[in-house]
Amino acid sequence: MTEHHPPPPSPAGRLRALLPDLSPWRSSPDFRRMWIAGLVTVFGSFLTFVAVPLQLKELTGSTLAVGAVGAVELVPLIVFGLYGGALADALDRRKLIVWTEAGLGVLSVMLLLNTLLPHPMVWPLYVVAALVSALTGLQRPALQAIVPRIVPHEQLPAAIALNSMRWQVGAIAGPSLAGVVITFAGLPWAYFLDALSFALSLVLALGLAPSPASHDAEKPSLRGILDGARYAWSRKELLGTYAVDMAAMFFAYPTAIFPFLADDLHARWALGLMYSAGAVGSLVVSLTSGWVSRIHRHGRLVVLAAAGWGAAMAVAGRLHNIWLVLLFLAVAGGCDTVSGLFRSAIWDQTIPDELRGRLAGIELLSYSVGPQLGQVRAGGMAALTSVRTSVWSGGLACVASVGLLALSLPKLMSYDQRTDPHAVRMRQRKAAEAVSEAA
Repeated sequence: MTEHHPPPPSPAGRLRALLPDLSPWRSSPDFRRMWIAGLVTVFGSFLTFVAVPLQLKELTGSTLAVGAVGAVELVPLIVFGLYGGALADALDRRKLIVWTEAGLGVLSVMLLLNTLLPHPMVWPLYVVAALVSALTGLQRPALQAIVPRIVPHEQLPAAIALNSMRWQVGAIAGPSLAGVVITFAGLPWAYFLDALSFALSLVLALGLAPSPASHDAEKPSLRGILDGARYAWSRKELLGTYAVDMAAMFFAYPTAIFPFLADDLHARWALGLMYSAGAVGSLVVSLTSGWVSRIHRHGRLVVLAAAGWGAAMAVAGRLHNIWLVLLFLAVAGGCDTVSGLFRSAIWDQTIPDELRGRLAGIELLSYSVGPQLGQVRAGGMAALTSVRTSVWSGGLACVASVGLLALSLPKLMSYDQRTDPHAVRMRQRKAAEAVSEAA
């Protein structure tokens, strides 16, 4: 009997298989609205992301002063991130998103007003940074937890990839534009455009459908937060994703000292490009993310990509050619995106809805506390040694720490979304809900 094999895919078919899966965009109007609102906000926020350390550098001339931004953001992020997770399980997630978005817009206006003073002050930059961190901690769990409600279970990896691509578009355009705006128009315009972006995204967020808490939701409390922490502790593969990400960001997140690295490379003109290079690499991954849904061993990709991030940063710290530095910063960004895509897939496909807000709060700490501490590490190491040493040594430490974590986390390395009991249970639950709604 002759065995028949399907014909090999055409070049056009192979290209389509790499392109992003747009099914969440087509199936969910709320996802489209959130995607556009997020793009607008990310675009504006990256203007401020470049403007604040540059303004601190101009006002103080100190790497420690720039790195200290991460320190003042850390405690509010921890406290309000955990509380924001409890709020996301107990309140209407849409309302929480809207009010925090409005507050973030007000803080951008405060940065603008300080910059317009005849002699801008340093302390408001730290105060606003702390308040932004607090509001971000309140908002992010709700943003994360609302996605599985508005996107079908099987489309979650595609939604994660699309959200990642949205961030990258803003991360590329924002810093690049920031360099031009700050150079030719001044810092006030960067803060003004950020405030305007929050106003536009707020209008879009007001159009989201209500997302109330479940009827048996508990009031926000320390006990509820501890329940979420106990659940996370019982899931060693979840703990592994948190630990790997925090290690990678703590050791190899040198963005706070980019202004000084640009000076060291005699390429101040490339500062905006340095901030956006990682996002360029991330965007390349997202634009070819059609393969994501075909990967099942998510834990292995989390670890390998995190190690790749550190290795690329180590190489960037040793190079003297600005274009090669930008290339390896882009490679690092691509690796970080791969790791992030599969971390999010593990989280979104296995965590029950009633715990999703609190786990999103813990999740926020894992991917935000690391960068904040990383800024402090990078600034402190640069002050003790040199800017270059801070970058390349942090990259090597990242590779070593991720390798050690991989050896000590067998459940993360063996995770398979096809057979993991938590993922299977969530698929069955979503299928039952779909049948109930159809009936």
